[in-house]
Amino acid sequence: MPTKTERTKTPRRSSRKTAVEPETWNLRLYVAGQTSRSIAALENLERICQEHLAGKYSIEVIDLLKDPKLARGDQILAVPTLVRKLPEPVRKIIGDLSNQERVLVGLDLRPKQLEPS
Repeated sequence: MPTKTERTKTPRRSSRKTAVEPETWNLRLYVAGQTSRSIAALENLERICQEHLAGKYSIEVIDLLKDPKLARGDQILAVPTLVRKLPEPVRKIIGDLSNQERVLVGLDLRPKQLEPS
């Protein structure tokens, strides 16, 4: 007699995030040593994160002078470069991050304003 197989329903995962679930931003800053541009980029990034992400972020600083092979994974061509790993999609911003408006738009923290035609 054939055996009866039991099927269990697996709950479907919703693609929408619930309002209760906090969003954590995973940011990587690629630098090349302690140059003035690298230091400025880190200071600007920390200030922007404190103002706009309030504890919902992590910053990983990767010094490519110490381990240049790490540049391959995120295809880093210039430094300093900021890579937003999470939330997806991955985004990259090159430079010292001094233009706050451009960084906010690049990180998708503030929507682009339409230019008047």
